Amino acid sequence: MACYDIRPLQLRMLKILLAFDKICVEHDLQYCIFAGTLLGAIRHKGFIPWDDDMDVGMPRPYYEEFIKHSKEWLPAPFEFVCAENDPNYPLPFGKIQDSSTTLIERKHLSYLGGIYVDVFPYDGVPTNMLTRRMHYAAFEFYKQLLYLVYRDPYKHGHGPSSWAPLLVQKMFTKQGVQQRIRKILMKYDYNQCEYTADYTDGLRGVMQRSVYNTYARYLFEGEMVQGPKLYDEYLTKIYRDYMKLPDKEHQRQHNFYYMNLDQPYREFKYKEE
Repeated sequence: MACYDIRPLQLRMLKILLAFDKICVEHDLQYCIFAGTLLGAIRHKGFIPWDDDMDVGMPRPYYEEFIKHSKEWLPAPFEFVCAENDPNYPLPFGKIQDSSTTLIERKHLSYLGGIYVDVFPYDGVPTNMLTRRMHYAAFEFYKQLLYLVYRDPYKHGHGPSSWAPLLVQKMFTKQGVQQRIRKILMKYDYNQCEYTADYTDGLRGVMQRSVYNTYARYLFEGEMVQGPKLYDEYLTKIYRDYMKLPDKEHQRQHNFYYMNLDQPYREFKYKEE
């Protein structure tokens, strides 16, 4: 479990989500909360008590529109970061982060930013099961390369554990791997596919496009935000008996390496150890 009070973090993330929701309403962009954020809305009418992140998804066409206009649409201190606008960004999806805060998720991944809300694109998925499995295998392969190309190769010392990331970092560039992932994700047109996914939950995350394409408003910490209308279909597939609370062993948290809600990340200075 996290060694810090997560409630102030949750309330700051909620401000990011509400700013994003306002933009989507004003500019007619489709989005929905999903994963643990949707589960929290349905089961707790807000955050899962131990949850320290938030997830929203956007159909690819709206995700691309948001990338294009995020600088003009997002109010300070919020900013959208992704591989398309930051060559050092280490993930295949974007984040809306609060630049007035500082967050280091993992010591061995050299990316500095603020607390955030994850924004995932929903992309098309092939209908044929064999093609789908091969497509997912390609994505997972490049996602692992992405992790290795950004990882500190000496995380576990200078022995054999450093060889794989060192080799990957000699053979691949960060931008090259990101471009390959983007090509895989966008291979199948979202608007033409019967099935779509956010590509983070493996094959179980594949849903009929109607699940990610029809919406309703849900109460979340006293505010109204948007989620999939067919929430039961989604949550049952991802979590099965989703109304049942997990035991403490399965209450997942990030337990971030470093977090400061009062310091802008651009003012943060690494201390030499």
